[in-house]
Amino acid sequence: MRISFLATALVLALAPTLVFGQGEGGTAESATPAGPAPRAPDGKPDLSGVWQRPYVPDMTKTNRDKTQIGTPELPFTEAGLKAWKSYDAAIGGDYTGSCLPFGLMRSMNSPDPIQIMQSPKYVALLYEQNTWFHVIPIDKPHRDGVPTWFGDSVGHWDGDTFVVDTVNFNGRTRLDTIGHPHSTALHVIERFTRTDAKHIAYEVTIDDPMTFTKTWTNKRIFTLRPDWEIMEYSCEENNKDLYEGHIKPPPPPK
Repeated sequence: MRISFLATALVLALAPTLVFGQGEGGTAESATPAGPAPRAPDGKPDLSGVWQRPYVPDMTKTNRDKTQIGTPELPFTEAGLKAWKSYDAAIGGDYTGSCLPFGLMRSMNSPDPIQIMQSPKYVALLYEQNTWFHVIPIDKPHRDGVPTWFGDSVGHWDGDTFVVDTVNFNGRTRLDTIGHPHSTALHVIERFTRTDAKHIAYEVTIDDPMTFTKTWTNKRIFTLRPDWEIMEYSCEENNKDLYEGHIKPPPPPK
């Protein structure tokens, strides 16, 4: 059983415009190569498997020890900076305490394992976090529809890299646990590269002209865990703060 609590507000410095998340051992460079990357029957790199991922509660931090490299601020617009400075997780800010969907980036940043399932037409991400899933059609156009928590994703192969393009977010989530904001104009580009038998190099680019004056990037390494299986996860179970009314869902964005 797992327990979901309201996140505590953190006071941390703003961070670089080009950043790298934790990898195996703390940095992306520390992953030791382990034989050639396997191929799927269609010849594409095989991304399938259960993957261990670094926990990235703050996408502006570069290393496990939270050291900071580069420009000390994200490139906020005036509106983005206001949204960041006014954020208080303890006062109706952290929607995840109410067990609402984490959204795409907070799900990708979570410490729980993720299972990737792949076919020539789809790649599916099965998150242990709250037993969520995200299906990505390959070589299809974006759909017109109601904005969603995880956005609308489409994928394509760029050589041996699987590229996922996601738009149409509902604006009700945050990019990470610390609460970096985004708007409904968020455009996320993820790149999955199976570098060898044991690792995926993951890179995400954040593009949101309402929140940031330019794009910025985060990188990390996923490690294959053939000895693991993802488990059932319920945010609601034993969530006393939710049941006892200490926390309430935040209002929708204006």
